[in-house]
Amino acid sequence: MILGSGLDRSTHIGFAGLAIGLTVAMEVAFMSLITGASMNPAHSFGAALVAGIWQHHWIYWVAPILGSQFAVVVYRIISNNFQDSQK
Repeated sequence: MILGSGLDRSTHIGFAGLAIGLTVAMEVAFMSLITGASMNPAHSFGAALVAGIWQHHWIYWVAPILGSQFAVVVYRIISNNFQDSQK
């Protein structure tokens, strides 16, 4: 969502905030019961530190890094190697 709405020059100015905000709202609405809606590794670290529960904590650090790298590769493919559509 960030690559498509925030960095692509072909999107409308001012659209990024709404698109990213609605994406976060949907993640919280649908995933909060499953994951606690922890989308921030620092928040997950603080909760694990206070609770003393470190089992599976690594996933909150590894998954965002790998997911963002995968998103860049996919976006590069669908955006024709980051070419602007309006030249």
